[in-house]
Amino acid sequence: MTRTQWAAVTAVVLALLFAGAATVASAGPETGGGAATAPAVDSADAGFARDMSVHHQQAVEMSFIVRDRTKDEEVRRLAYDIANTQANQRGMMLGWLDMWGLPKVAPGVEPMAWMGMPSHGSSHSGVLMPGMATAAQLDQLRAASGRQAEILYLRLMTEHHRGGVHMAQGCVDRCRPGVERDLAQGMVDAQESEIALMADLLKKRGAKP
Repeated sequence: MTRTQWAAVTAVVLALLFAGAATVASAGPETGGGAATAPAVDSADAGFARDMSVHHQQAVEMSFIVRDRTKDEEVRRLAYDIANTQANQRGMMLGWLDMWGLPKVAPGVEPMAWMGMPSHGSSHSGVLMPGMATAAQLDQLRAASGRQAEILYLRLMTEHHRGGVHMAQGCVDRCRPGVERDLAQGMVDAQESEIALMADLLKKRGAKP
């Protein structure tokens, strides 16, 4: 089994386990009256679920773009694994926000504020959180094809994963013990493995990260 396949299988298994446990564990510790206590709208738990959902959505978008821009099976397989895994995880995080009764977009709460580092991006640059590609970079990816598209995707996704690892580690350090923090740790492990794989794929194409 390749490193990509192993990371994908691990992520899917984690997703199934977490999805099954979400109904019981996602809202956190229970109060004396038996009612689950939802996290505050500006908590690390809620901030991570909101921000990582947005972060994941861009990874899914980039992965679908490159699958249409190259015929290389190795890169297409990686893109499929990333899109499938992160779409599933995004659905879980949005589901937690629903169960907590919290908005998916919180007015007055800056992205990344839960990590003590509010983003300074704008709609013009498209940069909202660590590692995210700009609108111009996404346009470049859409316009590229073949080896050029592969290299651009691998470089953009490497940076995207590095930002994702940074955010997921923030949840590991700040979120309440339970299913969400476990998912964040799984993201750290899987995305670090994929970063190493993408470095190998870039090297095979004579390119640097």
